[in-house]
Amino acid sequence: MAKMTRQQSAVEKALYDQTDLLPKKKLVVVFGTLSLTLLITFIDQNGISVTLPTIARDLDAQNTISWAGTSSLIANTTFQMLYGRLSDIFGRKRVYLGAVGCLALADLLCGLSRNGPMFYVFRGVAGIGGGGVTNLSMIIVSDVVSLEQRGFYQGIIGACVGLGNLAGPFLAAGLTARTTWRAFFYLLAPLGVVVGCVAAYMLPSNPPKGGLRENARKIDYWGLLSASAAVILVLIPISGGGSYFRWDSPMVISMLVIGSLLFVFFIVVELRIAQLPMMPMQIFKSHVITVLMIQSFLLGAVYQISLYYLPLFLQNARGYTIIESAAFVAAMVLVQSSCSILSGQYLSRMKRYGEVIWCGFACWTLGAGLMLLNKRTTSVAAIIVPLMLVGAGLGMTLQPTLVALQAHTTKARRAVIISVRNFFRATGGACGLAVAAAVLQAALRSNLPTEYAYLANNAFYLPSSFSSAAEKEAVLDAYMAASHAVFILQVPLVSICFLTCIFVKDEGLEPTDVREAKKKAALEGKTEGEVNGGVVEAPVEAREADADLEANEVDSEDAPQSGEDSDQTAGHEGAADGRKSLHEVPVRHPVSFSEKS
Repeated sequence: MAKMTRQQSAVEKALYDQTDLLPKKKLVVVFGTLSLTLLITFIDQNGISVTLPTIARDLDAQNTISWAGTSSLIANTTFQMLYGRLSDIFGRKRVYLGAVGCLALADLLCGLSRNGPMFYVFRGVAGIGGGGVTNLSMIIVSDVVSLEQRGFYQGIIGACVGLGNLAGPFLAAGLTARTTWRAFFYLLAPLGVVVGCVAAYMLPSNPPKGGLRENARKIDYWGLLSASAAVILVLIPISGGGSYFRWDSPMVISMLVIGSLLFVFFIVVELRIAQLPMMPMQIFKSHVITVLMIQSFLLGAVYQISLYYLPLFLQNARGYTIIESAAFVAAMVLVQSSCSILSGQYLSRMKRYGEVIWCGFACWTLGAGLMLLNKRTTSVAAIIVPLMLVGAGLGMTLQPTLVALQAHTTKARRAVIISVRNFFRATGGACGLAVAAAVLQAALRSNLPTEYAYLANNAFYLPSSFSSAAEKEAVLDAYMAASHAVFILQVPLVSICFLTCIFVKDEGLEPTDVREAKKKAALEGKTEGEVNGGVVEAPVEAREADADLEANEVDSEDAPQSGEDSDQTAGHEGAADGRKSLHEVPVRHPVSFSEKS
């Protein structure tokens, strides 16, 4: 992978550090605020899943209702990478409040929707806002808590996500059964405004340096445009191919080709053109980060498939009501929340994440495999036990994989690594939903009776009456076969996540730059007590001098040619000499590395 250009290195170093490690009393306030906002966000995200059949009938959108999830994920994916750099440039709080406002507005507009296309557009707006809230919450946590304690607090965040997953389906189901599905969105919109006001008052503020115009010039506009266009052009045909569009149609082929070329252009932009890349390609030099990103993609796919197609299985194939369906989901979510908290405690106490991730993907793989045993006649326990295993897997992988990523990157890139990870997870979710929809529809077409073949394009719709009991049984069997096909799809995806854990090396809960500083200190002959107990200023500064030199080692076409450049080269030699003296700077006490990280 090519090195960063001199301009990219200089701009990234010029970013102001927003680290603000808070005392416990202030942390309680901040986490309470983040928890409230995340609760609203995940109620919105997951509550809609149990209401989709009702919304489809009300808006006469049975043929296209899957776009409610797809549009949200496409919008979410498109903006994910941008959030990290926007928060680096304009400050976490400003971007966070913008995302909360976007979500509240989208919920209001969803409730006012009068047809399918309107609803899909506003769900896309909700995806932009909800993705920003989730992304910025993780980034703010990384600012106010040291990495060694981050596992514990990320576990709390995971529990809040689980609570939102739990409350969402019940709240949406109750409001839909008693009043209308619109009441669900009318409730969330003002709640979003309230939590936004709380966040504006409670969250710490760290205003950016420079003016608005100066900071706006740092935005990676070419990267944003090329990535957004590429995501939209690729995900729309993937989502609609085979159902809404023919795979061999000129539109699908042209969109896929142009979208793929734009992805290539995006990589070139990030490598050579962007001053402050949204996705620095240098992060993929680490094979651990590459594997964790692949896991995030697959994890997002399986998670979204479960979220959207589990209610379909419970309500259509098994005949449970919306409330009963929400109760089954609750069993999974309660285990997820419990395991998220426990795994966070383990990470903070043991300073390790490897075995937690291994155990999480093992449970998830086992649960996904046991779901294959489900039939229309299996017991309630046969449904709940696999769901509880899946919930345990979610609790032990969603947040620990994020902590692992942060442990394999530098402090300066923690916001970017979170945004890129969420981009991969959102992209996986969008692709997973698209593939699952194609698998479901193919299975329905091959199993439905001829007179009910139209249901293949109306997967969330189940007729209220049948001409005979035999026909009803045949249709329900077809839905069971389709759900079974979706269950089969999930098994190899999560199994790959489990097997690739062998490449995830656990090096403890310290950023890479801190580990490098400790290694340099050890090579200089400092005692273990000096390394662990003091601020080893010299190695850190020496490392920065090394980085300055490395940033200026560009390809031959960028090599200095003029006299002015020769002066710069002489300056680098001086920096190298200065590095030797920096190594001799005495160690100061008593600040620890963990406090610095």
